[in-house]
Amino acid sequence: MTASTAILAGGCFWGVEDLFRKLPGVLNTEVGYTGGSRADPTYKDVKTGSTGHAEAIRIEFDPARVSYRALLEFFFQIHDPTTLNRQGNDIGAQYRSAIFYLDREQEEIARASIADFEKSGVYERKIVTDVF
Repeated sequence: MTASTAILAGGCFWGVEDLFRKLPGVLNTEVGYTGGSRADPTYKDVKTGSTGHAEAIRIEFDPARVSYRALLEFFFQIHDPTTLNRQGNDIGAQYRSAIFYLDREQEEIARASIADFEKSGVYERKIVTDVF
């Protein structure tokens, strides 16, 4: 088996991590900060909102059991991708909705997933999830 990796940001990473850990096919998870300008930022750095980082989760998964597309569908169900820089009571760019793709295929799947969710009418507002 060859594991694959996904990196997603959907608000406070603890809650997102807890939900993904329970998903069949997810092998391992790790929380951290990504997408910013400072090397090795601390929570104290990130909470200022000045580093550009997002709270994110790295997900190692078995693509034979769960596809990248299925991970994204789950991701869009467990957070609100229509709120800019906010999830619930957590406010700030570090809590934004974002997909950090690792290759061209993941980028294509991410953009197609967003387009499909937009067309589905599941959300009344526009999806603001960033794709990097």
